[in-house]
Amino acid sequence: MILHYLFRRLFLLAFVFVALTVFAFSLSYLFPGDVLSNFTGLRNISPADEVMLTRQLGLDQNYLQQYLLFVQRLLQGDWALSFSSQQNVLTEMLLVMPATLELAAYALFLSLLVGIPLGIVAAVRKDKWLDKLISSLALIGFSVPIFWWALLLIMVFSLSLGWLPTSGRLGVLYEIPTVTGFMLPDILLSEQSYRQQAFIDAIRHMLLPSVVLATYPTTVMIRFTRDSMLDVLEQNYIKTARAKGLTRLQVLYTHGLRNALLPVTRQVGLQFSTLITLAMITEVIFSWPGIGRWLIDSIYQRNFPAIQGGVLLVSSLVILVNMLTEIMHTLFNPLARKF
Repeated sequence: MILHYLFRRLFLLAFVFVALTVFAFSLSYLFPGDVLSNFTGLRNISPADEVMLTRQLGLDQNYLQQYLLFVQRLLQGDWALSFSSQQNVLTEMLLVMPATLELAAYALFLSLLVGIPLGIVAAVRKDKWLDKLISSLALIGFSVPIFWWALLLIMVFSLSLGWLPTSGRLGVLYEIPTVTGFMLPDILLSEQSYRQQAFIDAIRHMLLPSVVLATYPTTVMIRFTRDSMLDVLEQNYIKTARAKGLTRLQVLYTHGLRNALLPVTRQVGLQFSTLITLAMITEVIFSWPGIGRWLIDSIYQRNFPAIQGGVLLVSSLVILVNMLTEIMHTLFNPLARKF
């Protein structure tokens, strides 16, 4: 039965990817300019090359044949050339994607580290002053615009106090060889004499953007954990556990917390997609060299092949993470299975 469920999910995932590639393929016709340039990323194409590329891309055939050739090129790693750099779009995205994933991972970890405990405390102290304080802070954090919050933190901690840097991933005094693309692992893997100082400097650069990016998902995790915990505490097995004489801590941990956190696992995937979206604004403000800033620059430059590739890669990543989270939640929670 589990294999049948996984097969249905994988079929749905394949269907979504097909729809996504169809949308990406149609962008070449929807973008302004020459269709051949949008597909290849080449400019000033000579008449001889135009005939050859038209035949190679199947532009002289029907749309179905063009789409199949488009998917074939994607699978082969041929994602067209960037208008600005004339480099493969996929190669450029793979260079900047680790910075976004690193920032999103730390922000997600921070939101779970803060949001889940505060949500549990708010549920345990329901209608008390502590619950009202946490709920009020969560509501404020949920409502504050991220760009305003980022500028406020920069003004206080960077410009006024001078504690944290305003932009970048690492200071210009340190040079770390790229191994994985993730800054902290690359520093730990390096053999530089200033590795410890560079690690601390990278943490200082990462702190402000991580806090800004984690603010919105933290408020969501607080509210969702609180509601889930309150729902579990009203169940009959909790009342039975109390009637058996179990301590309050035993009831909360053994019977309450474990069951309340099951629905929270699904929120991890949903908040990851939110983080990727909010990362675009955060990366622009903090000059973080990730795919969000790269995609925004591509939009300003009207770099249509880069926009097409960025939309395809980011959407695929978000869909894949959400699907994996849904599968994990269903495997851990038998009540969520609908075979």
